[in-house]
Amino acid sequence: MGPAAEQVAPYPRPTQGTMIVTTTENIPGARVVKTIGQVFGLTVRSRSLGGNIAAGLKSLVGGEIRSYVKLNEDARRQALDRMVENAAAMGANAVTMMRFDSTEMSRSMSEIVAYGTARVIEWLPDGSEP
Repeated sequence: MGPAAEQVAPYPRPTQGTMIVTTTENIPGARVVKTIGQVFGLTVRSRSLGGNIAAGLKSLVGGEIRSYVKLNEDARRQALDRMVENAAAMGANAVTMMRFDSTEMSRSMSEIVAYGTARVIEWLPDGSEP
């Protein structure tokens, strides 16, 4: 016989009012009641002149450019927060198939978008399958 089938643990059940955001299509331990549709959150960020100069100097010697890492982390977090706000306004309590995308709008501006499918889910009794 082959190895045992991999078991997926149920998703931790959040408190009331918490939005589940996942990159998967399904949420273990939950059933989709309604698919609302596409939802997204968007931000456009610009790097400062000083940051560009410092990054340019850092690129000469190599290594991580921490100011850009922080800028990108903050932009993704803001786009994700905006997506969650939009999903909640649509009546969703979950977003599935969440992804990030980015576009460079100019040499110093980037667009970051978080998007996914807004859904209403209900939790199943422990141990049950959808």
